[in-house]
This record gives sequence, structure tokens and C-alpha cells, in this order.
Amino acid sequence: MTLKLQGTFTALVTPFTEDGGAVDYVKLRELVEWQIQEGINGLVPHDRVIAEVVATVNGRVPVIAGTGSNSTVEALRLTRAAKEHGADACLVVCPYYNKPTQKGLYAHFKAVAEVGLPVVVYNIPGRTNVNLSPETIAELYKLPNIVAIKESTGSLDQAMEIAALCDITILSGDDNLTLPLMAMGATGVISVLSNASPKKVLAVTEPMLKGDYATARKAAFENLTRSPSKRCCSSWASVRLPYALLWSSANHRLLRTSRN
Repeated sequence: MTLKLQGTFTALVTPFTEDGGAVDYVKLRELVEWQIQEGINGLVPHDRVIAEVVATVNGRVPVIAGTGSNSTVEALRLTRAAKEHGADACLVVCPYYNKPTQKGLYAHFKAVAEVGLPVVVYNIPGRTNVNLSPETIAELYKLPNIVAIKESTGSLDQAMEIAALCDITILSGDDNLTLPLMAMGATGVISVLSNASPKKVLAVTEPMLKGDYATARKAAFENLTRSPSKRCCSSWASVRLPYALLWSSANHRLLRTSRN
């Protein structure tokens, strides 16, 4: 498959059994099929479910495996496994908690890229406590297999600086910033919201890719956090801690919205 990083890619939730102790593979396959039927452009699963998602997708859309870790050794293990399972690319988050320097970040991603699978770098300093600088991203883009950046800094200034320094593909990592980032040249989004409402996200990304900004603006959606997105999915599978279900009043509003 030729890797085309445009449009909406779902950061796929992992369905679990009612007791939360095991992956619900039946529901996982149903979710993958539904996502494809809804027109999603790609799927982004993690760890244990990668092989199952690759098999279910069967080449119909790209599968970008989540293989990041704060340990380079673990990230390499996960990336090699994803490659063996047939993933089309990998999504690798900046190492979290241990706050590496820019030199350390560069070395980490360089090592992962040498596995031979296309790498989407994931920069989300609000969760990792470290920001991958635009200059480091530009240096990484010179390496074979570094193909894209999932931009989750929340900073339009940083996204513009990245675009000014290099031609790396930029994907939004924030559902609520997809519209402005695509207006600045991003080619799509790795979305949480699309777990529950693929067509609502596609209604923004598809016209944006065609330059139809007016239609995309009309389709702009209310941003939802991960917990509401997972609540929509919990109608057919269980939600595991530390995520918790919404209060009943918010839950009724959310499910009513997701059906519309």
C-alpha cells in the first residue's frame, strides 16, 4: 500500500470485556469494520490489538501502529513487532516523564526510524512534559522513514514554524484545532472524536483537502474529550479506569448528540 497521510485517521479505542480484564476482539473487529464503512482514511491502534486490526483491515486503509514509549528499548520492541504484524507505519510519542534533551529526542527517533517502518512523530508536551522543537523536527525530517508529525502542542505558532523549516507532513493531534491547522497546510487529523463520529470529522477534513473552506467551517464540530468519546463507544464495550463514565445528565446529552 502507498502510504497517503491525508484526511481523518482514528486513534482507535481498544474495547474491553465488561470486567475490563481482556480485550473484546469481537467488538474490536466490529469497530474496525464500522470505521471503514463510515469512510475513515486510516486507523491508529496500539500494542496487543495491532495484529488483529491489520488482519481485519486487510489493506483497505492504512494502519498506523502506536509504538511509543519513554524507553527507547521498548519503543524499538513495539515498532519491530508492528512491522512484523504488517502495519503501514508507526506513531511514536516523545518519551514521557524522563524529560530528555533535544539531542536525546533526536537520538530516540533516529533509532526507531532505523527499524525501517515509516514513522509519524507524536509531539504532545501537555502529556509528556517535553516539547520537540521545530528545529529538531526539521533535522529528523532529513532522516529516512521520518514521514510526518502529529502536532499536539496546541500552538499554531509552532505548527507554522515547522512548516516554514521543512516539508514534513503535519497531522493535527487536536480535534478542535483541525480546521485552523489544515488551513495552514496540515493534511488531516489523527482524531479521538472519530471513534464516535467519523462522518462529523470527515465532514471537516474532506472539504478542507479540496480547498472548500466555507463547507468545512459549516461542518465545524463541538470538541469532545477522550472520556465522552469513550462513553459513546461504551454502549457496546466497557471503559477501563482511569477513565470514568460521565454524570447521567451529561451522558444523555452526549449520546443524543452522537446519534444526530
